[in-house]
Amino acid sequence: MQSSEPRPTPRRLPRGRHALSRSEVERVHRDRLCGAMAAAMAEKGFVGTSVEDVLKRARVSRQSFYALFSSKLDCFMTAFDQAGVLLFRRLETAMQEEEGDAAERGAAQGDGDVAELFERVFTAYLEALASEPAYARLFLVEVYAAGPEAVRRRTRIQRDLAGSLADLMGVTSDAGRFACEVIVAAVSSMVTPAVAAGDMEALRAIRGPVIEHVRLLLRSGVLDG
Repeated sequence: MQSSEPRPTPRRLPRGRHALSRSEVERVHRDRLCGAMAAAMAEKGFVGTSVEDVLKRARVSRQSFYALFSSKLDCFMTAFDQAGVLLFRRLETAMQEEEGDAAERGAAQGDGDVAELFERVFTAYLEALASEPAYARLFLVEVYAAGPEAVRRRTRIQRDLAGSLADLMGVTSDAGRFACEVIVAAVSSMVTPAVAAGDMEALRAIRGPVIEHVRLLLRSGVLDG
């Protein structure tokens, strides 16, 4: 994955001489092109988007594009990785905030605390998707049109999310970790139609039922360590 988190699309570089290093210029171009790729695909889909569509949105030259990427698919995969980094950063921040709040309360970790932690992290997940609709569509919808390697990468990320969820909730048993895989797969199938439709209200409406279901699983012992 790329090491940098997606940023708001930067302005075009100033004409003529400027103080940016070559690596900084490449970073700006890469960010612009990835953002433009996501925006173009939100409108036209993977198949309907051309390199020219991306160049027009990014206002970057074809020469600069091919200095960074070998193809449309190569640019897509970089944008996909950036979307994954953004998602994981949001989840990590939510986890750290919840752990800090728990430490301030001096609370011992019990089912209630785990449920609250899940609620905060899941809310952060939904808000990350809602706040970056173009990247969310690229990550959840267009990935399936981008070919086998993109789908494999999406599957690996989903598996990583399930593992992170299990670790978050202190689940160590095989049955419990499988339940976490089921939760992640179910959430993915529920959020994807809302993201595809651009319906952020429907996306956020998933929050309550999923949180309540996880609370039920905790009370039933399905997610015991």
